[in-house]
Amino acid sequence: MASLITVCSSFVLAVLVALTVQILYFSPIDPLLHDLKPATSTKDNKLKNIIKLGEGFLKEPEDVCVDKEGTLYTATRDGWIKRLRRNGNWENWKHMGGETLLGITPAKEGGIIVCDTSRGLLKVTDDGFTIIASQANGSQITFADDVIEDSDGNIYFSIASTKFYFHDWHLDFLEGRPHGQVLKHNPSSNETLVLLNNLAFANGVALSKDQHYLVVCETFRYRCVRHWLKGEKKGTTDIFIENLPGAPDNINLAPDGSFWIALIQLTSEGMEFLHKYKIMKHLLASSPRVMNLVSGLKKKAMVVNVGSDGKIIRKLDDGDGKVISFVTSAVEFEGHLYLGSLSSNFVGKLPLLSA
Repeated sequence: MASLITVCSSFVLAVLVALTVQILYFSPIDPLLHDLKPATSTKDNKLKNIIKLGEGFLKEPEDVCVDKEGTLYTATRDGWIKRLRRNGNWENWKHMGGETLLGITPAKEGGIIVCDTSRGLLKVTDDGFTIIASQANGSQITFADDVIEDSDGNIYFSIASTKFYFHDWHLDFLEGRPHGQVLKHNPSSNETLVLLNNLAFANGVALSKDQHYLVVCETFRYRCVRHWLKGEKKGTTDIFIENLPGAPDNINLAPDGSFWIALIQLTSEGMEFLHKYKIMKHLLASSPRVMNLVSGLKKKAMVVNVGSDGKIIRKLDDGDGKVISFVTSAVEFEGHLYLGSLSSNFVGKLPLLSA
């Protein structure tokens, strides 16, 4: 009996050692430790009052934008750019293929500009689409995330990660190293250059109302940075807002000069400690299923309105994610807030006067 116990113990130990070696040696990440703050527990549930636009017609609409005619556009996971004309019905506008369409913005000269994580930066019009930029500094553009165009036609867009691809975004989070960038495309010279480097998952981008600065969301640092494009501080970067009550995804300028920021919950409440240990990070990186168990992405929705001074003006949420969750973008237009989400089959519409 004693020998059997010894054999069994040795076998269990060998299995544990083998699993540890497998997890550590073949891990796809080289992690830094996170000190994540617990998810905010305050709930106003104002986002439960949304109107669901296009329910069942839209597959995980990550971003939304509205052009000067009032047409609403969104990019979905089934490869479509879909649109809702003012006082009209949803329509399939352009089929781009794949599931890698993310940030979109109205183009100055008509149509929209789209971030495609596999092809780069695209211009889409009624006539079809063209590739604006697929390379920068001689390297292939991968994981283009969000985009904005200024009044001169310059295009600023984020690269979430230069190491990991779209479907492995969680590995970038677990690794915790700053692989993100912001690129600038100059239409006159047709050059695309790196404007900012070493960002922790560069996500949403937005220009200030006077276009003096660019705000960039650093998702994994729970903050947004500001890069000055004009004035005495031109070329410098500082912190616009930090210690947000969630991880910032997309950001959009509001008509009054403030900003709407969609916040996501990267971990479930009480699971933040897992990111303080490298072995746990390696374990989470070993399987998307394990990562999903501790993810808080689909458990609530939250957006904040932040003034040009970098201070939160108001916060709206669905505290338990019963109506909408995993909100990734928020755009204000004519007194309503339009919400994109990677876990819904609709675009949310919230009347702000009643919120």
